[in-house]
Amino acid sequence: MLCGALVLLLLSAGRGFAQTTVPETPAGRAFQAWLAAFNGADSAAYRDFVQKNWPSGVKLNDQIQQFRAMTGGFDLRKVEPESTPTTVVALVQERDSDDFGRLTLEVNAAEPHEILRVAIRAIPRPAEFALPHMSMDALIAAVREKLKQDTAAGRFAGAVIVAKDGKPVFAQAYGLADRERKVPNTLRTRFRIGSMNKMFTAVATLQLAQAGKLRLDEPLGTYLPDYPNKDVASKVTLHQLLTHTGGTGDIFGPEFTAHRLELRTIGDYVNLYGKRGLKFEPGSRWEYSNYGFVLLGAVIEKVSGESYYDYVRKHVYDPAGMTSTGSEPETTAVADRSIGYTDENGKLRPNTDTLPYRGMSAGGGYSTVEDLLRFANALQQHRLLDAHYTELLTTGKVDMPAGGRRYAYGFGDGMINGTRCFGHNGGAPGMNGDLAICPGNHVVVAVLANMDPGAAQNMSDFITNRLPVK
Repeated sequence: MLCGALVLLLLSAGRGFAQTTVPETPAGRAFQAWLAAFNGADSAAYRDFVQKNWPSGVKLNDQIQQFRAMTGGFDLRKVEPESTPTTVVALVQERDSDDFGRLTLEVNAAEPHEILRVAIRAIPRPAEFALPHMSMDALIAAVREKLKQDTAAGRFAGAVIVAKDGKPVFAQAYGLADRERKVPNTLRTRFRIGSMNKMFTAVATLQLAQAGKLRLDEPLGTYLPDYPNKDVASKVTLHQLLTHTGGTGDIFGPEFTAHRLELRTIGDYVNLYGKRGLKFEPGSRWEYSNYGFVLLGAVIEKVSGESYYDYVRKHVYDPAGMTSTGSEPETTAVADRSIGYTDENGKLRPNTDTLPYRGMSAGGGYSTVEDLLRFANALQQHRLLDAHYTELLTTGKVDMPAGGRRYAYGFGDGMINGTRCFGHNGGAPGMNGDLAICPGNHVVVAVLANMDPGAAQNMSDFITNRLPVK
């Protein structure tokens, strides 16, 4: 998940490849034992294994168990040659998706060879494990079967659209929008989209740049002269906010939790976080920053003279024909808006107590897969931005730390099994979504789910990994 990606713990599936031989070394034996415990469904047995064999890992137990639920476990694909008697480096693949990771397990050289470290880093799928491209007919058949299996297994509830040349070739919804009332998801169901709002915010920012009302190389203080922290105001440019290189930090944590329902406007976020200093020198590195996109929302309001919500409705949603997208407060009754369900100790519960008062420029709004297709079509047809600014918006500019992709302006951009796609995902407890726009073969994939992250992203990846060669 772009958003959200756990760099330490974020990977994916398939069981068709033969496992490679694990070396008969202390590290090799520990690796096999750890992988068997991790893949097992018995959380108590895994906890006992960790207490006995990896004492320093006990504090990570809850996080690891959640990760096990997200991934379905790992299959070994290859032991890397740099492995030693005390270290195993292996390529593993999540069982519930296509994602790969490099797993390093290190043990103490002395008996009883306790595990010292287990680290997992997401990597692009290695070329030697490339997935076969499929014809569109074969792909749609495979998608139907996977969705049937994932829904039955409780791994998916949501909606999927695959479009070719702007028109759906597959569109279907699965599972329940409201589990208590047994209301089914449909293509009209409005799902919370998390960070996918960033695409709309970036489009709005570049619209104002295209109109000559702002410059992307100007610092924040040019447009927010009263911004509390003068270091942030004078150093961070709009380009850096758009690319997550401004060092402006996140919004989530104890402060957000304490004030979650009091943060009702973009100005409220600025008042809460505006005195905070920089995390690092602007432009020196990439670090995902929800607060950076809050600040872009504040700039949009200042420059346009409209609220963020009015601006995106008039200049993004309406021109694209997006009639089911918005960010109305959670206290407002919104027709067809699903309930999000998050996993808590193996049981699903509504995510109501995690939601902000309303979505805003960094994320948290809602949409439908049909509206996301309308957005993708409007963007590619230059109904939102001219050709120059559309290319500027969607072309990668900064390397991201995992997955071999680059970040553009509110869009991720990269090659997926030989196909270039750009778009954005979103994820938080009880919500997950992804939009992939693949211009080379004229395909758009939109997937939304009212489940925890992984549900929609894994399905989107399954499709884009197997797209026909143009």
